[in-house]
Formats: sequence, structure tokens, C-alpha cells
Amino acid sequence: MFNTSTVRAAMKAHTPTLVNPGEKTRQAAVAIILREPRTADVEQTEMLFIQRADRPGDPWSGQMAFPGGHREEIDTSLQAAAMRETYEEIGLSLANADYLGALNHQQAQPRGRVLNMLIAPHVFVTQDTPNFTPNREVAEVVWAPLPTLASNTLHDTETLKMAGKPTIFNGYRLSGGHFVWGLTYRILKSFFTAVDSKWQPPIEID
Repeated sequence: MFNTSTVRAAMKAHTPTLVNPGEKTRQAAVAIILREPRTADVEQTEMLFIQRADRPGDPWSGQMAFPGGHREEIDTSLQAAAMRETYEEIGLSLANADYLGALNHQQAQPRGRVLNMLIAPHVFVTQDTPNFTPNREVAEVVWAPLPTLASNTLHDTETLKMAGKPTIFNGYRLSGGHFVWGLTYRILKSFFTAVDSKWQPPIEID
């Protein structure tokens, strides 16, 4: 069962694979945010996603993502970068959240282009449920049931253009038709693997 209790226990034992950045490697971080069920009628732990706004020049424009962004000089760590970016993007402070740890670093490959950039996912559990205030980079905030995601029943495919060619991508279909694919999909699978070594990834279409 995927809930905050099992995630907390698993993250204590998890040792992430971290990348030692080169001198010219850009660094970014994202926050994987969980929250306990809000009422007695909601029994599933939820995970937060954002839909990025359509913005020229943003390689992840319009995609579903975890809140986050580039590490700035003011950030003392990649964890701090994830926390700052989350507050700037959706108005959620993680200062009082429980920090559970880091996941494996990921390489940025937006729309098939490999960038010299590492992405560091960091996991939090929050008790705060504010009225989100998305900035211009965020179109929508979406909560999704964690156990349902882990069960792979939301696995789906979508045909998107890559370098002008229609390409089938695997991902998860959230409420409202939102499709989680690409980098966020890879991070999500890394999270499930870290939390449960017996977790089986979905059968993907090539």
C-alpha cells in the first residue's frame, strides 16, 4: 500500500544515485509533494503535480510536472532550490513540511534534446493545503491519488510530435485528461521503485 507511512519508512532506507555535476552542468530541483487524506472520506494519500503554462522558450511548456526549477546562487542546496521554486510557483511553503530525502538524479532530455543539466527530485510530506497562487509559469495545480498511480491503472499513451514526427509516449492519465510523460514520468517511476522494490513498472508501448 502506497501511503505516507510506507513512503517515510522506505525513504529512510533509500540511498539515491547522485550525479557529480561538471563545471558547466546546470542544476535544477523539483519537489515531490505528498499530503495525507483531507477527510475521512478520502482514504488515499495524494501527490501534487502542476501543469506548466504555455510559454515560448520553455522546453517543458504546457507539460505536467513537479514544481521546481534551476538552482540559484541564493540556494544553499538543491533541496533549498526545490523549496524556493515551489513557493514562487504555487505559493506553497515547505518550511514546515516533513523532508523525506532525495531520489536519483535525472538528466534533462526535453523533447528529445539532451541537455547538460541534472534534475534533483526531493520528497516532502505537507500538512498545509493553502489556496494556491500559481505564478505565470503555472497553469494549474492537480492532486492525484498516490496508490492509484502506483497501481498503474492510470497508465496510458499519447501520440505527440517529436522533431515533427508523431511519436507514441507512455505516461499516466490524470483527472481532467492531464498526461504525465517524459521527465516527470521517469521521476515518478524512480519514486515508486525507491519506495517499493517489488513495484512493477507498467507494460510500455514502444
